[in-house]
Amino acid sequence: MPADAALIQITDAALAESYARAGHWMACKPGCHPCCIGVFPITSLDAARLREALATGNPETATRIRERSAESRARLSRDFPGDARTGELFTAPHHEAAFEDFANDEPCPVLDPVTGTCDLYAARPIACRTFGPPMPNAEGGLAVCELCFVGAPASEVARCAVDAHFLDIEAEAVTQHEALTGARGLTLIAFALSGG
Repeated sequence: MPADAALIQITDAALAESYARAGHWMACKPGCHPCCIGVFPITSLDAARLREALATGNPETATRIRERSAESRARLSRDFPGDARTGELFTAPHHEAAFEDFANDEPCPVLDPVTGTCDLYAARPIACRTFGPPMPNAEGGLAVCELCFVGAPASEVARCAVDAHFLDIEAEAVTQHEALTGARGLTLIAFALSGG
């Protein structure tokens, strides 16, 4: 996935610049994982990256991830806001509204419950990579982890904002991936890794 490799490199560089500017304002560190609780949509490209890492990683770790993913999928399937059989989110108009309050307490199946770290960190989705530092949001403001920038003035938050130009590159990479593979739509990590 050459387009994905370029996307990851550009994304990680933008995040590194933001982290360097933020310094002590960033609370993110190994074992800090409130952002790993609650589900969020991932692209078909994120799902493919995770599946590739799972297939080529440590077999014992992969078995644990698959087990946690299957358990999570079973819990999530009943009220899944999409097609629970395929794992595609938002297949009907009312699904996006239903997602607002969906599974906000569900731990990510890739989160190691003992260490509080990500078992597929190098392959994590773009949303995981960008959570924490100030990121532009749809409302024109900046979204930031509630544990970061505590007590910081708005000017400091703005100074540390991520240059999110990589989001356009992500959209292009996802479009290319979907054209090449036939995969489409958004899903959840549990559905991407549980094998259907």
